[in-house]
Amino acid sequence: MGTGYLIDTNVIIGYLDGKIENNGMVFMHPIIDNIPNISVINKIEILRFNPPDSNYKTLLGFVESSKIFSLTEDIVERTISICRVNKIKLPDAIIAATAITNNLTLITRNTSDFKKIANLEVLNPWDIS
Repeated sequence: MGTGYLIDTNVIIGYLDGKIENNGMVFMHPIIDNIPNISVINKIEILRFNPPDSNYKTLLGFVESSKIFSLTEDIVERTISICRVNKIKLPDAIIAATAITNNLTLITRNTSDFKKIANLEVLNPWDIS
């Protein structure tokens, strides 16, 4: 397992909305309470919509309190490799490459899109019992 966690957009939204099952929320609390790790792609996905001001402030606050992994040459090269081997959307490939390159476990609800990617550890907080 990786040395930390990279949180996918669906988990961020689920956590902030309180929609993750109880054991998953308990698991997520210390990860969120520390400095959460997200990809620049997650930042874009979270902030690209036009929610009501109170929701936007919550999302912006989360992003501003997170460590955001930008695109590096290593992530770009790994993304290319992932896309050449797997049928996957480019944003998901970048998120996977970010997790692998930084030795992080990806926390996502969307495990089906990531399960075939070599060297990627995936955890679904909705499945924690």
